[in-house]
This record gives sequence, C-alpha cells and structure tokens, in this order.
Amino acid sequence: MEGDTAGLVRRLWRDWLAPHRAKLLLVVALIVVVAVSTGLYPVLIKAAFEAFTNRSGTGAPIKINLIVVRFVLDRNEAIALAPLLVVVVTSIKGFALYAMTVLTNRVVTRTEADMQSALYAHLIDADLAQLGRESAAALTQRFTTDFAFIREALTRLSTVFLREVATITALVVAMLMIDWAMTLVAAAVAPFVARPVARIGKKLRRNATRSQEQIGQMAGLVSESLAGARVAKTYGLEGYLKGRTASVFDEIRRLKMKSANARARLDPLLEAGGGIAVAAVLGLIGWRILEGRSTVGDFAGFVTALIMAAQPVRALGNLNAIIQEAASALKRYFAVLDEKPRIAERIDARPLAAGPGAIRFEDVSFGYREDTPALDRVTLDVPAGRTTAIVGRSGSGKSTLLALVPRLHDVAAGRVLVDGQDVRDVTLASLRKAVAVVSQDVVLFDDTVRQNIAFGRPDATEDEIWAAARAAAADGFIRALPQGLATRVGPGGTGLSGGERQRVSLARAFLRDAPILLLDEATSALDMESEARVQEALRTLMHGRTTLVVAHRLSTVRDADLIVVMEGGRIVESGTHAELGRSGGAYARFQGFGGDGILAATPGG
Repeated sequence: MEGDTAGLVRRLWRDWLAPHRAKLLLVVALIVVVAVSTGLYPVLIKAAFEAFTNRSGTGAPIKINLIVVRFVLDRNEAIALAPLLVVVVTSIKGFALYAMTVLTNRVVTRTEADMQSALYAHLIDADLAQLGRESAAALTQRFTTDFAFIREALTRLSTVFLREVATITALVVAMLMIDWAMTLVAAAVAPFVARPVARIGKKLRRNATRSQEQIGQMAGLVSESLAGARVAKTYGLEGYLKGRTASVFDEIRRLKMKSANARARLDPLLEAGGGIAVAAVLGLIGWRILEGRSTVGDFAGFVTALIMAAQPVRALGNLNAIIQEAASALKRYFAVLDEKPRIAERIDARPLAAGPGAIRFEDVSFGYREDTPALDRVTLDVPAGRTTAIVGRSGSGKSTLLALVPRLHDVAAGRVLVDGQDVRDVTLASLRKAVAVVSQDVVLFDDTVRQNIAFGRPDATEDEIWAAARAAAADGFIRALPQGLATRVGPGGTGLSGGERQRVSLARAFLRDAPILLLDEATSALDMESEARVQEALRTLMHGRTTLVVAHRLSTVRDADLIVVMEGGRIVESGTHAELGRSGGAYARFQGFGGDGILAATPGG
C-alpha cells in the first residue's frame, strides 16, 4: 500500500473499527483456526503418501506432527487415521469460516451504516455554499458507489487479507517443516511478482478516483436533465442532452476499461509467478529424490502446500486493487467529513432572548464570490410586528438579505441583529425557532401531510395541526384526500397541486408560530385562484408578526408598512407605497404602479 493509503486505513480503524475490536479479535482467532486447519493439509497428505508407499509393513513408524500433537503410528494405523483426521480438520475449518463470515458481516454493515449516518449528518449541518459545490445527485452517489468500494474493502480486509496472510503463514510453516531448502527456492520468485502488482495497484487508484468523479458528474447530469424534462421537450433539447450525457458515459466506460485491463494483468502475472515457483521446486525436489535426500511424501506434501498457497497469494494480489479503489473513495469521504462548516455556533453562544422580533441590518456586506458583492453596506431597521416589503430587479440582493436572518449565510462585514442581539452570538436552534419561512420553492418531504405540517413544531397535537391547516385554508382539500392527514404527499410533494403544496407550507409556518416571518415570492408560481386563497391565508399569518416579504406582485407589497427598494445590493429608497409613488424614484418607475399588476422595472429604470 502507498503511505497515504496506510494513513486512511489507520484513520478508518481509529474512527470506525476500534469500537468493534472485541468482535474483530474473535474474527482474528477464527482466522487463525482456519489458517492452521489449512496448514495441516500438506502435513496430512505427506503422512498419507508415506504410509501408502511404505513397503516395510508395520515395522517402520510413521510420524505425523499436527502442531502441538504428534502421532507415531504404524502403516495400517496411519492409513486408517488419515481419513478421520481429514474430516475433523475440514469440519473445524468449515465451522470457523461460517462464524468468521457472520461476525465480519455484522461489523462491516454496522460500520458502513455508522459512516453513512455521519456523512449524512455532516451534509445536513453543512453550509449552503458547501452543498452548492456539487449537485444533490453527485452527493447522493457518495452513499452508493463510494460505499460499495468501502464495504467491499472492509469485508476483504477483515476476512480475505487476514485469512490469506494467516493461511500463507501456516502453509509456509508447513513447507519449512517438510523441506526448508525448497521453501527458500519458492520464496525467491515473490519479489519479481510483487513489484508489478504494486504498480498495477497505483494505476487502479488513479483510475478509481477519476471514475468516481465522473460517476458523480453523470449522476448530476441525469438528475438535472430528468428534472428539466418539460423544458427539454419544449425547446427540443433532447439531442443536446443525449450528446452531453453520452460523452460522460463514454468517459466512464473508458476508465472502467482501463481498470479492467489493469486487473486482467494480475491473474496472468500471479499465475506465471506460481508456475515458475512450482517448476523450480519440481526441478530441485526431483534432483533430491534421485539423490535420496527426499521422499515422494515430501514431494506430495510440499507441492500440495505450494499449490494451496497460490490461491491466497492470488487473492492478496487482487485485494491490492480493491484496497486502492476503496482508498480513493475513503479519501473523498474524509475530504467531505473534514470540511468544517463556516456557520457554526460560538462556544459562548446563548439562546436568543425572547422579544417582539425587531430586526436590524447594520452596515451589512456579503458576497457569494469575492469579486461580486451581493450586498454592499446595507443598513435597514425592520420594525417589530410590522410588514416590510423588499422589491427590486432579480439579483439585487432581496433573497440574500432574507437568508442572513436565520444565518443561512454569515455576513462578510457588519451585523444582523434580532431584538438587539447579534445572530452570531446566539444558538442556531433558538434563532431558527424564532423564524418561519415560506418561499416559492416549497419543500415537502415524501411523508404524510400531517408530518409535513408538524415539521413546524414536532410536538404539536392533532388539534393544533388541524388549526394550522384551517388558518392556511388547507383543511378543505386535506379532508378530501384519500387518507386525510395520513395521506403521503409523494417525492417533493408531487401528489399535491402547486396551490395545495403552498398551503401545506403555510400551515407549517402557522404551526411554528414564530415572531419573525420571511416570505420569499410565496405566491409567484400560483394561478389566480390558488393565489387568492394563499394571499388570504398570508394576511392572517402576517398579522402581528415581524414580516420581511420579497414579492413582485403589487398587491402583495402595497399594504406593507415599509417598502424597501434595492438595486445592485444596495438600498436606494424606502417608504410607504404612497410616499414612494409620489417621489418619482425607482419604485415609481416600476410598471404596474397604481394598479394590481406585476412589479417589473421599465427599460432604463
């Protein structure tokens, strides 16, 4: 193994396998039993051949050394005992193999589940910036393809590696007991095989890293294209999408072929090495038999041990390839796990003190990229219990401003205060408990309607959930569902219409009963009938809460207590609907002013 691979294995042991050391020690004990049982085969065969070829009758004793037990038998006793010993040895080996496999699978599956849980927990706690660097499909692929390599390597390391090393050791001991000179001749071939095997392993490691990256990219492309099937068909993009994914599929195929070809070189290499070793032994032992220095029993026992050793040697050679592929997956796993979230609680963080929910953005700057600020020295006071609307062109920083309140991002400069408390000084749980969010991108999980509403407050009673549904004008359609609240909404809420999904989201916000409400284009994707119902529910939800609302519809913002107009990440004006209309500034230049249409900047406005 390469040095960094050894480091990954050490970390794997320290972080995940060490808690199972008792089971693993038992596995090692069983492996020793298997190895010793295997090592006894050549000894038994040597003794049997000597008994069969002993023409001196019962006069010449036959010695059978079984590690700690030594038998001295005559010819007839040896012939009678040999089959019984074979049955005993194979039975012991069989039971040990079964117990070893069961224990290994128990440890490996537990370790895999723990590692997957840790990765998922880390990703759920990760910053949005970290999650945004890879597609959801590519991250999901980490839990399947990468863990398939890791699981295979864990299983092989716990069984194949230890078992085959122990088996080879036992067989080498048996060969030394039979003839030490022939053992040295056979061992001389090993260095000539080991170096090419190591080079192939390094190549497989490089290919595995690139393959896993390409598979992640492929998963992202497939997920993206299937999610955008409506747009693809409308714009006739089928050919473009097919070509784009075909090139990725072909690159994955090419990398798989390179790995397969590298793997294919292992068996001939190991087979040739084994053949050279057997040929050398045959030449030496033939000469020694002719010289009277060895017996046919020596020959039969030694060659049996040598042939039996070929299989574990081949298994170790193939195991190197598996370990290199798993090392690549482990490296990717630990790289994600080691990335610390930037949004983290301070050691001295305290719960957010209860208050009316006043928000202050104090000289706030923020950028998704260093060269392009999304917010530039924004100062804004959001009065408690009032509605503040934020309007402006797309990309002016409206949604970013909202995201800073629950600390989905941290400011680059300045402060965000809730009731006079810097959001970075309070615990995340208490801060986010004080905030409810309703956006145009409704997120529902593939669970029941009840559970999707109860996410707002998991300890809510059935009556409280129904009360929230009524307040959100959702109780009517929920009662009409086949199983009412117990109806599953499907992946992403696909079992509900857009308006129904939005009202479930509103019911969740009602149930949360938070003092701060963030509305981000909450009705922009709805038809007129659904919007009217949702707007009515929104007015009820906004009453008495500190509400920050981003919207394009004039009907949503005209009644706000304060309207803030943003351009290029800055606030250019603020006031009431009437005040801004009379000022003739940026707000007045929006089309639809004075009516009930959609706010959209006029050319040059």
